[in-house]
Amino acid sequence: MDLTVTDLSIARGGIPVLGHVSLTLRSGCALVLRGPNGIGKTTLLRTIAGLQPPLSGTIGLPSEDVAYAGHADGIKSTLSVTENLRFWARIFGTGDIAPALAAMDLAALAERPAHSLSAGQKRRLGLARLLVTGRRFWLLDEPTVSLDAASVALFARAVRTHLSNGGATLMATHIDLGIAEAEVLDLTPFRAAPSAAAPGGFDEAFA
Repeated sequence: MDLTVTDLSIARGGIPVLGHVSLTLRSGCALVLRGPNGIGKTTLLRTIAGLQPPLSGTIGLPSEDVAYAGHADGIKSTLSVTENLRFWARIFGTGDIAPALAAMDLAALAERPAHSLSAGQKRRLGLARLLVTGRRFWLLDEPTVSLDAASVALFARAVRTHLSNGGATLMATHIDLGIAEAEVLDLTPFRAAPSAAAPGGFDEAFA
């Protein structure tokens, strides 16, 4: 089954941000969402992931085949790197965590408590969770935040491996990951018409 979005309209804080978005994501494919800050990339990903309802439209996607990685790293600070990955592997019913450790260059940090990691190391650990989910569709919101160039290259390699194994990735990122097969969807044409605010009202202060 493909990921399909048909005529989707979404809101943030009750205010429409995007309207009539349609897309299809097939196995082995990557789609990058682009657009100016605040246009609704995060809201779109969260909606597709099932974390909030759309205003209208349909999403065709088996929820048990989706892994979402947002701005938070999603790690438990008191657990070691290994314990964090084993926790998620148990949640998703997968097995060996060694490939995830190797893919994100975490083997040397395997027994270190997560709270002692640098911001970049925590991000690599958070992304390594994707590799133990066994999920086919990765929904990623700015996955390269806090990563240096070498770590970005590691992550790009992990994405390419995921695609070659029949996975698919929908992501919002301003970084060119060098994935030649990735397509780009500019969300600017889908920006919702601004709603009228009462003069002197709360919204006017943020116009």
